Amino acid sequence: MAHDGKWDRRSLFRGAAVLAGAGAAAPLPGTAATAAADSGDADALFKAGKFEQAGRAYEEILKKDPANQHAARQRGYVGLLSNRFPDAEKYLKMALNLAPDDKETNEFLGDCYIRQDKFALSAPHWQAAGEEAYAKWFAAVSGEPYQIHGDIARVPFQQMDPKPLVEASVNGGPPKRFMFYTGAPNLSMRASVAKEAGLSPAVSQKTDFEGTPIWVHYGVLDSVKLGGIELRNVPVGWSSTESGEDVGTDDDDGLIGTWVFYHLLTTFDYAGRSLILRRRTPETAGKARADAARAGAKPLPLWLARDHGVHSLGSIAGIADSGPRVVGVTIGGIGEVTAGMPGKTAERLRVRTDYDRPIETFAQSHPAVVHPCYPKEIRLGNAVAKDVYCYMNPNQPVNVPWPYGSGIDMTGHFAHCFFKPYNVTLDFTEMNLYIARGAAA
Repeated sequence: MAHDGKWDRRSLFRGAAVLAGAGAAAPLPGTAATAAADSGDADALFKAGKFEQAGRAYEEILKKDPANQHAARQRGYVGLLSNRFPDAEKYLKMALNLAPDDKETNEFLGDCYIRQDKFALSAPHWQAAGEEAYAKWFAAVSGEPYQIHGDIARVPFQQMDPKPLVEASVNGGPPKRFMFYTGAPNLSMRASVAKEAGLSPAVSQKTDFEGTPIWVHYGVLDSVKLGGIELRNVPVGWSSTESGEDVGTDDDDGLIGTWVFYHLLTTFDYAGRSLILRRRTPETAGKARADAARAGAKPLPLWLARDHGVHSLGSIAGIADSGPRVVGVTIGGIGEVTAGMPGKTAERLRVRTDYDRPIETFAQSHPAVVHPCYPKEIRLGNAVAKDVYCYMNPNQPVNVPWPYGSGIDMTGHFAHCFFKPYNVTLDFTEMNLYIARGAAA
C-alpha cells in the first residue's frame, strides 16, 4: 500500500518485505526514559515494554479522566499486543467514541478484527484509517477465511540459505517454492504464479518503488497446501509491472507471512530443516509446552504489534548488557546476520563495531548503510550466540511510532541465522514463544 506515492510497510513487493528489518533501539538502563518508566509514567512504561504495568497505569488515568482518548487507545493497544481481544475491543471502542475519526484507533480496531477473522467488521475501520485498499480487500473476503483442512504438516526446507524455502501448492497446481518470513504480513506470490492460479484482484493500486511504477494487487486465494495442511479462502497479494510481468528476479515463487502462521501452531524447526504446522487446539498447545519443557525451554512472552510484527524478550551484550528487553523476532527472510540493532544500541552497549567496512543494503524498508558488529552475546531465552556477526544501523531511529512503527523501544531484532541450531514455536493462543536447541520432537 502506498501513501502519497511512496512505498510503505505494507508493500507487497517481496524484495522490500524480505529485507526489512525489525525494530528500533531501547533506551538503556540509567537513561531518562527508564527513569520515567520506573516512576510509573504510562507512556514510558509502554515504550520500555512493561506492558502489564503500562496497562494498569492507563486504567488509573481513565479512572480519573474517562475522556482521555490517548489512554483509552493505548490501553486497547496493550490488549491487542497479547491477543486479548475483549480487552482490546473494550478500550479501542472507548477511544473511538471519544474521537471517531482517529486513524490510529481505527487501524488498531481493523487489525483486532482481522486477527479474529472478522473481515467484514474490519473493513470500515481500515477505510476510516485511510487504508482504502485494505478496506476493499477485506470487504471482498466472503465466507470463513483461513479454513484449515488437515491436522499436521511437516514441510521440509528445500534450501536454507540465503533464504529458507518450502514447497506449497496453489489452487491445486504443481509445487511452488515459497520463502517464509515473520517480518511480512500476508501470503504473497509472483504475478506469474497468481496468473497460473487464475487469480483476479479484488483491488489494485499503482505505486512506485525506487522510481519504477508497479501495480500491487489484492485478492482471495481458493487454496494453498503445505504438506498435510490446506488453507482455503486465504487473502493474498501479488505485484506486477505495468505490463503484468513479475516484479524482480527472485528465485522463489512467493512469501508466507505472519498472518498464515498465527492461524496455526507453527514450529520453525531450523535444526530439523522443516516447517511444522499444526491446528491450534488445547492438545497441540499442551504437547508444544511439554516438548519445550523436556528440552529445557521455558515459555517466553509473545507479542504481536502492527498487524504482523512478532516480538519477545531478549538481550544483547557488548561490554555492557541490555538485560531482558523487547526484541523483534524475524524468523526467515534473507540475510547472513544473526541480529541487527540501531547504532545507538551498539554504542551504548559498547558492542565491537567495524566502521571501516560499511555495507550498502536494505533495512527497515529503506536503503541503508550498516556496519558489521560483534556482540559478546545475544540471547533469547536459553538460546545464546556469542561473538557472532550482526549489523548496526547508525541511522535507525530509537522508536518508530504509528503509522510506520510499533511505538515500542526495542533493543534490536533476531534474524534468520540466529535460529539455525534451534527450533522455535509460536503459540498465538497462549501468546508464548518456545525456543529449544536441536530438532523438534
